[in-house]
Amino acid sequence: MSERETNLDVDVEIRDGRTAVLAVAGELDMETAGRLQELLTEQFGQGRRRLVLDLSALDFMDSSGLNVLIQAVNEARETGGDLYLAAPTPAVQRILEITGVTTTIPPHDAVADALAAAGGTR
Repeated sequence: MSERETNLDVDVEIRDGRTAVLAVAGELDMETAGRLQELLTEQFGQGRRRLVLDLSALDFMDSSGLNVLIQAVNEARETGGDLYLAAPTPAVQRILEITGVTTTIPPHDAVADALAAAGGTR
């Protein structure tokens, strides 16, 4: 399934009853962060607690996007799950490092690595 919003494309792939991969492409900013938040909330509502965000096609992220990530990791961990970041682009990796988010949500080099860390299937 694919959801489109201005400058944001999110493809959701259900891996199993507790795991989903969300491929986030485009720009995650004030205008688009709400849509990603809705999709993450929807996954939590369906019982998925291990969420992998594939950031390999995310060109830009601002503080609104960071806020969504922080809220999602907190919600996942409160319910016994976790949020995994995979393959951030150099620009996004830099934002994650500068803000210290990498200490809370360490990024993985590839989706397969994040899924392995999540205990899900590759």
